[in-house]
Order: sequence, then C-alpha cells, then structure tokens
Amino acid sequence: MITRAIISVLLVAVLLYLNVNYGGHKEIVPQHHQRFTKITAQGRQLTPWQGPWSCVLDNQLSLLWEVKTDDESIHDGYWTYSWYDQNKGHPNFGDCYFETARCDTQDLINRTNTLSLCGQTNWRLPTESELASLLQSPSRPGHVYIAHDYFINIQKGDYWSSDANTTLSQHYEHLKFGAKAVNFHKGSVIALPYRNAAFVILVSDITQTHPLSQLSSRDTPLKQ
Repeated sequence: MITRAIISVLLVAVLLYLNVNYGGHKEIVPQHHQRFTKITAQGRQLTPWQGPWSCVLDNQLSLLWEVKTDDESIHDGYWTYSWYDQNKGHPNFGDCYFETARCDTQDLINRTNTLSLCGQTNWRLPTESELASLLQSPSRPGHVYIAHDYFINIQKGDYWSSDANTTLSQHYEHLKFGAKAVNFHKGSVIALPYRNAAFVILVSDITQTHPLSQLSSRDTPLKQ
C-alpha cells in the first residue's frame, strides 16, 4: 500500500511538472524580425509586442509598408482593386465599400497620399521584387507566406505589383497584357489581367523628401 501511495504521489508530481512547463496557458511572444519595425499612424516606433500599428518599416529595403485593417476603412484587408495608373489598366473593377465611384489601385494610392498615412505622401504600388521579398515560409501549415505578426489581415490571394505590360498566357492570352502579382497563399508570382480584382499592399519610399530620420528619431519606442 505504501509503495502504491508513493507511486501515486510521484505520478501526480510528474503530471503537474509537465503541465506547468509544457502545457497550460502559455504567453505567445511575437517573433522579432530584425528587418521590420512597427510604426503607428503618427509615425512613432513600437516594440515587437506593442500595438496598434498602421505601417511597417522595412529596415532592409528602406521602405514603409501599409498595414491592412479589418474595419471596413480605406485600408481594410478584404478590399480588392483592378490595376490602373491613369495611362493604362482598367479603372473601377474592384470591390471596396469605402468608395462608391472608384475601386482601383490609382484611387487607393491617391486617397492614401491625401490622408498622409504614417506621415508619408509618396505611397505607391510595390515592384514585383519588393513585394516578393516579403515572401517567407509560413509559421505553420495553412498560414500565409509573410511575417503575419507584422503584416496582419493579409489574405490568401493575389497582391498587385507595379510591374505592368506583362504578356499574359494560357486562358488570359486573349487579353494580351496585364501586371504581375504575388500570391501569399502559394508563395508565387503570377501575371494577371488589369481588370482582375486583386488585393493591394502599398509601399512608401524613404527618401530625402520623406526621410527615415523622421520616423526613427521622432520618438523612442513606446514603453508599456
């Protein structure tokens, strides 16, 4: 009987140890990327576990990326846009409730620059290489091919790049030309007709007119 009691006590102790160290409710710490920094709508830096944030500073490419929302605003991640830049493309062929008259990439760019998202007024579509540089292996099966702890509300679909005049093939061949897009569900680059409705992440250049110092030195990272 004593032996059984000792064994029972030992089993309980082992189970408690495993629950404390390997089970239960564990705090999930966001992955820290040396490449990225969270930026508020006012241009202030955040630490990796803070929020909310409206942009992501790309320290590798000296770019500022738009962060999508889930609030049916102009930056909602579910809105889609046809590719258009005033000189070529197909206007107003997307799906975005915030705008009744226009729903294309040029209109999104114009409105974002007017609103000076994160203090910047030079927002544009990223190039194929810039956008494809965000591709990375998903953190778990079924997740998107992007650092989703920084780039939230990214959909499993195609995202427009600025690379236009791309020759279309297969069942799009009759439309002749389109633009390249990056698919964050498959981790691939494809060519789509301008009229297709696809998602968008805008990007802003850090230049002498829109310097990095305005973002990096305006404030030290916010403290909790």
